[in-house]
Amino acid sequence: MLLMPRDRFGFNLFDDMFNDPFFKKAESPALMKTDIQEKDGKYILDMDLPGFGKENIKADLENGYLTITASRDDSKEEKDEKGNLVHQERYTGQCSRSFYVGDNVKEEDIKAGYKDGILHLEFPKNETKQVEQKKYIAIE
Repeated sequence: MLLMPRDRFGFNLFDDMFNDPFFKKAESPALMKTDIQEKDGKYILDMDLPGFGKENIKADLENGYLTITASRDDSKEEKDEKGNLVHQERYTGQCSRSFYVGDNVKEEDIKAGYKDGILHLEFPKNETKQVEQKKYIAIE
């Protein structure tokens, strides 16, 4: 019994081509996973940032957008005799995410903490302005 579909010719050109590292996404889907919950008139944001030091995480608020930036640069590398990198899976670099929290939220309203690889932020929930609905003109 065959459970996986198979190409009659034994290969699929498109699978081979798009499995090439050149076509892989530049971002890691495991970085900066976030949960946001609403509770008692405030928002609680928990973001996974395992392996980042507290000193390498920055949160800033500008024009109603809360931006979280984390960076890491590991200088330890696996090298062969010639000094070339043999294999690297650990993330090095910088990543960031932005969330619109509203123009009324101020920096002093946001409480932040970092423990066990999880960034925890709390900020007040502001009433959002009702967006005016589009009104259409009937064409006769």
